[in-house]
Amino acid sequence: MKISIVVPCYNEEVALVFFQKEIDRVSQELMPDVTFEILYIDDGSKDNTLQEIHHLAEQDKRVKYISFSRNFGKEAAIYAGLKNASGDLVAIMDADLQDPPALLPEMYHAIMEEGYDSAATRRVDRKGEPPVRSFFARKFYKLMNNISNTDIVDGARDYRLMNRKFVNALLELGEYNRFSKGLFGWVGFKTKWIEFENVERVAGETKWSFWKLFRYSIEGIVAFSTAPLALAAVLGVIMCILGAIAIVFIVVRQLAFGNAVAGWASLACIILFLGGVQLLCLGILGSYMSKTYLEVKNRPIYICGETNIEKK
Repeated sequence: MKISIVVPCYNEEVALVFFQKEIDRVSQELMPDVTFEILYIDDGSKDNTLQEIHHLAEQDKRVKYISFSRNFGKEAAIYAGLKNASGDLVAIMDADLQDPPALLPEMYHAIMEEGYDSAATRRVDRKGEPPVRSFFARKFYKLMNNISNTDIVDGARDYRLMNRKFVNALLELGEYNRFSKGLFGWVGFKTKWIEFENVERVAGETKWSFWKLFRYSIEGIVAFSTAPLALAAVLGVIMCILGAIAIVFIVVRQLAFGNAVAGWASLACIILFLGGVQLLCLGILGSYMSKTYLEVKNRPIYICGETNIEKK
């Protein structure tokens, strides 16, 4: 049995040595029944991440790598790892050790002994995170589960172990705009959830600012729900009804009391409000149209700049 470990990396130079040591330790627990392939995906790092990966590959023949021509994002790195992984089982985990490799034996047991197709992980707390980020993260998961048919567990990580059937199903989804947490739930299959307490980064700094997380959440909403489009339609209907009521009111008032100069301030507020609603609806439509625009271009999800994986 062979396990491929896919590790997306962006400016993780200082963390890689700690990650490799921990993987070496955990792999000893599963040997000799299991062999490992460690597939690092360098997502256009600007530090010495690629040089450190070169060093690891020279020391350990199990280490493979793909280096992108530029930064394509974590979703592209995950896809590249899944596409090039050769193992019977494939795991995705971050290089900063916030995804504890020590859980791998339990995840392996869940698939091989308990009959699950994947073993996924979720954090039961968010210790160390800013309270504002934790609040909005919980609200995002709650919102996604209310407006989409895809099950996304609160606190879910990308860290999971999957069998080949699960991985092949993910690779069939060749969309350019990817949201892996949603894709994992969309393909279905039998998944066991393993809980763990939040772990601080072993080294380096997080690459996910609040703004990047906000944009990522919008990606997920647009990718797995059409509720915003329905909201725009409902707002349009409500505004039409209110407009019709306002017209009737103005006509009745004109007939009963004659022309009145007063009311320009309220009229200006109404115009500004309606203009804001229209721009909101146009923004929602624009988000979906932009995703369609990117999809129909049919551009590659990533471009490989360098690799030590032999082409078949």
